[in-house]
Amino acid sequence: MKIGIPKEIVPGERRVALAPDAVAKLVESGLDVVVETGAGDSALFADDRYIESGARIELDVSTLFGSVDMVLKVQAPVINSKTGKHEVEMMTKGTTIIALLQPLTNLDLVSMLKDRGITSLSMDTIPRIARAQSMDALSSMSSLAGYKAALIAANSLTKYFPMMITAAGTYPPAKGLVLGAGVAGLQAIATSRRLGAVMEGFDVRPIVREQVESLGAVFVGTPENLHETETPGGYAKELAEETQKQERDLLKAHAVAADFIISTALIPGRRAPLLIPEDTVKEMKPGSVIVDLAAEAGGNCENTEPGTEVVKHDVIIHGPLNLPSTMPVHATQMYSRNISNLVGHLIKDHELALDFEDQIIQGCCITFDGKVVSDAVRNLIENAQA
Repeated sequence: MKIGIPKEIVPGERRVALAPDAVAKLVESGLDVVVETGAGDSALFADDRYIESGARIELDVSTLFGSVDMVLKVQAPVINSKTGKHEVEMMTKGTTIIALLQPLTNLDLVSMLKDRGITSLSMDTIPRIARAQSMDALSSMSSLAGYKAALIAANSLTKYFPMMITAAGTYPPAKGLVLGAGVAGLQAIATSRRLGAVMEGFDVRPIVREQVESLGAVFVGTPENLHETETPGGYAKELAEETQKQERDLLKAHAVAADFIISTALIPGRRAPLLIPEDTVKEMKPGSVIVDLAAEAGGNCENTEPGTEVVKHDVIIHGPLNLPSTMPVHATQMYSRNISNLVGHLIKDHELALDFEDQIIQGCCITFDGKVVSDAVRNLIENAQA
């Protein structure tokens, strides 16, 4: 089997699907790996590193896409401005692609993959079960985002994070609030604590209370009023509007007391829940900071502007996009391990072997044999056509 690694062409993307050490392991297992020239440059992995790992460098991207059995990417396929063709169009029927496809919000791409006869597996729909932990790219990338969000907050805040005792007086530690105690939120709490801030963590799932408290933060929530707040796959579930209103009211008191807020609340395939309305921002301390990691999905803060920093009512609001890509070396290494572990799970005797009774395959396989095989995605497509 021949595996292709193209250069990522989405603006701002600095990761590459496989690091050289992962390539070496695949080559040792008997697989052929072809890497587009310059694919690893932005992550500081030069072509020579890939050659040393046993890969072959391909100069022409169309040749790469058209000659391999499996394509490994970070971002979902898009139009390549150099060739004038969509990356899906450059693949031959029967090719397999694995990437962060975001199929629940990218239905046109799913239809294109189906019509082209491409087998697709999405790294962002890997089920959160014990067997799949080593393949869970969403968790890996969320950890990086949570870490970087804490640094952004510390850099923007006009105060110390830790308590400081100086000749000019004693200054109390900053107070932080993290919304959403998934992987990103927990990493944001841990990093902020290491920097010396006093932390609170909010989540709709009572089950995460222990994790928040184990990091030295105070858990904020009303678990006695919440039911069925987590999906079987381990993700937060969308709450009824009335319940969301109750949560916003609860959070307001904590938000106005905080020096900074890091928000990470996301619902797969849906708009991010609105947790910080503008009336809450108005009452926050001047100079407070909000880092909204849900910006790509509409934002948890009403005033978030995706991809930029704004100041509203004397509050600094960041809407960063693709934070993992700002740490391309470790982000590539982590993603590379995730995707290569999935490849190892899929390939038997150098051939693709999809067992649709397997929970991992059920969770991440989107299209196969000209059909949409993901129930969740197929239901969305059918509802959109109805």
